[in-house]
Amino acid sequence: MKLHREFNGVSKLRHYLQVVAFTLVVATIQCTFMPDKPYGPPVVYSVLIGTFTWAIIDLGRELIPSAAETGWPHGWQGIALVLVGIVVGYLAGTLLADTLCVHYFHFYPAGSLISGADQRTSILITAIAGLVGTFYFYAVNKSAYLEGKMAEARMHASESRLKLLETQLEPHMLFNTLANLRVLIGTDPARAQHMLDRMIAYLRATLSASRSTQHPLALEFERLRDYLELMAVRMGPRLAYTLDLPEALRDVPVPPLLLQPLVENAIRHGLEPQVEGGHITVRATTQESPHGPLLVIEVQDTGAGLPATLPAPGPGQSFGLAQVRERLATLHGFAGALELIAVQPSGTSATVTFPLKSADTP
Repeated sequence: MKLHREFNGVSKLRHYLQVVAFTLVVATIQCTFMPDKPYGPPVVYSVLIGTFTWAIIDLGRELIPSAAETGWPHGWQGIALVLVGIVVGYLAGTLLADTLCVHYFHFYPAGSLISGADQRTSILITAIAGLVGTFYFYAVNKSAYLEGKMAEARMHASESRLKLLETQLEPHMLFNTLANLRVLIGTDPARAQHMLDRMIAYLRATLSASRSTQHPLALEFERLRDYLELMAVRMGPRLAYTLDLPEALRDVPVPPLLLQPLVENAIRHGLEPQVEGGHITVRATTQESPHGPLLVIEVQDTGAGLPATLPAPGPGQSFGLAQVRERLATLHGFAGALELIAVQPSGTSATVTFPLKSADTP
């Protein structure tokens, strides 16, 4: 509530400064057509009339129910507010300007009156300027509302796209796990039972997290631990892993299931082809860039390594890597990247990089 009041106050101040600038332009134009008269009086009259008119219309909108898409009162109430603002603004502004110009600034001799022609001109200018200014603020408010709705629609579209990608990824992991489970049922029923228990625990732990588009990095690492424990049942001592998450990065928001495809890819293409298996390390760090801090998450394995020639990104690449790249592009555009490099003497490193956001960043 306090933040809303502060924002509303800043908005009102910005509106008033725009009104003052507009009144100075009106006074300048008026003096252009009346070069024989001083510049001071038109400025005083224009600024004061504009100030009173703005105060009645812009501040009066806060007291009358307004349309969400424009910020202006509905129907006849909006028209009446504008007319009252222009009329009262002209009368009050002219009265105060008369007093200042005659008794304070001494632009006119005491007791002198503005001619009828000047009054008619002033009334016409006030009416035109009031209507033009009102239409301008009406159009600006409506444009801001539409832009906000477009941004909200884009956000919902991105969230829906991320959820779609995640729902495609979940069955992919389950199918691979069930295929492995089927093999174990025939060769080692006890391990198959243990693996099934692990899979049930994993699915139960990930059910609530899968309903959101982002969760803390600590939960992502916990899901990785559950998944690696599940894979360790099948691979036994051939799989070892290390999860390195600094305390300062535990609450950083990330998309669910962002890292699992990289770990799954490391197991399937790196560790499984080797008789002795290998080790997987998942490490989170930060990195500075010209556009701000970046979150860097590396999944490194000691497996068979990359082939001599990598397929070009597209239909030939693995499903998991394609999903990670697509999710990064949906969330961060060109600011998100996935890089695969060979590690010496053997192994592969998959590094995900995207802008670092705090836990309270929307």
